[in-house]
Amino acid sequence: MTASEWWYSKLIRRSRDAEQRMPKGLRDKVASNGLRQITAGALQSSGDQAVNASTVLPWVLASLGAPAALTGLLVPIRESLSMLPQALLTPLVVRVKHRKWIFVVGALVQAGAVAVMAFIAALGSGLAAGVGILVALAIFALGRCLCSIASKDVQGRTIPKGERGQLNGISTTVAGIVAITLGLAIRAFVGAELAAAHLAWLLAAGAALWVGVAVIYAGVREPASEEAPEAQSTEVAPAKPFHGLSQAVQLLREDARFRQFVGVRGLLLVSSLSPPFIVTLSIQSGASSLAGLGGFIIASGLAALIGGRLFGRLADRSSRKVMSIGAGVASAIILSAVIVATLAEAGSASAFQSDASWWVNLFYITVYFALTLMHTGVRIGRKTYVVDMAEGDTRTTYVAVSNTAMGIILLVVGGVSALLATVHVSWALLLLAAMGLVGVFAGAKLPDVSRS
Repeated sequence: MTASEWWYSKLIRRSRDAEQRMPKGLRDKVASNGLRQITAGALQSSGDQAVNASTVLPWVLASLGAPAALTGLLVPIRESLSMLPQALLTPLVVRVKHRKWIFVVGALVQAGAVAVMAFIAALGSGLAAGVGILVALAIFALGRCLCSIASKDVQGRTIPKGERGQLNGISTTVAGIVAITLGLAIRAFVGAELAAAHLAWLLAAGAALWVGVAVIYAGVREPASEEAPEAQSTEVAPAKPFHGLSQAVQLLREDARFRQFVGVRGLLLVSSLSPPFIVTLSIQSGASSLAGLGGFIIASGLAALIGGRLFGRLADRSSRKVMSIGAGVASAIILSAVIVATLAEAGSASAFQSDASWWVNLFYITVYFALTLMHTGVRIGRKTYVVDMAEGDTRTTYVAVSNTAMGIILLVVGGVSALLATVHVSWALLLLAAMGLVGVFAGAKLPDVSRS
């Protein structure tokens, strides 16, 4: 047994029957390919923590003296530009026989964008620096767009069903460890202001991580696009030439199963959009935002650390169930938090009105942890589902079109929830909870495409 085989077997509960159905040339490379994808995914997740649009980048803008209004643009730019262009880019991607090179280019684009952010953080200030960070973030998101299109396709070509969810889970676990470390560092520096120079070094480290991602991923042994690692399922339609946005609309109109998946994925936004509102509720309820900041980051890291391995294995059994259960539990958590917050505002929760603000911190950090844990499961479940649902170029098209559709849905739902939050944050949370409950029933009707 080679070292790669030994390590891979220690990390992954292998699906030997699925591996045996792969061509011999691919079967022999499962372990080495898997380890490279695990390592690249771990470095990518660590890099994401250094360029987190919800935590690190707001601090960067604040330290540079950029207008506060720019902070509100960080997450929309990061999320929408990484998804919206995918349907338009797919015609270019499907012409490339080895999709790993698309991922490598995307990783290098992200490395360059983060390096520019580090340069701005070290030398810039004011409005110009803030705008520069946003432009660099937009370029970063476009690089991430390329990685998103390619990574699931490469994984589908090189890793059999029954092992893909675990790969996603391990990368998530590593991201959790990095987040915990970062959160503890922030707690340690609470007594002293974090200077822009410190954040510049953090961003520079993120750029180096992305270079490492590109180097490691380049070593993946991927078959050419016309080769398939598994026999095509009779339920999967053969790949058709894909030419852009009009074909994306046609795919959504004609492919009922894919349209159902996109609809369910849209309803599952409950776990991704609600955590920031929980942070807002905590501040409105009297929590110390400075003392709680590190706590929220640590909670996010713990959720990823625990959920990565747990949900990775469960997703290989039934990714559909993982998505549905995660959305249902997230909705229940939100409803409970809204009830407690409403009682606190009405003066019925005396603990929240005492001087012991740490009770407030503890409650909302616990809620944030539980929501982030459920989001970890939902995210791993839907990633595994779309990879298992199709083969070959059909998978590439599914990933691109679903992400483009989600970019649009994200902007709409995010806009509506933000509008409701101007009335009260609880109304936005109730909308998201209602969507999640509908998503539970809709997700239960999805066909199970994973290896039970």
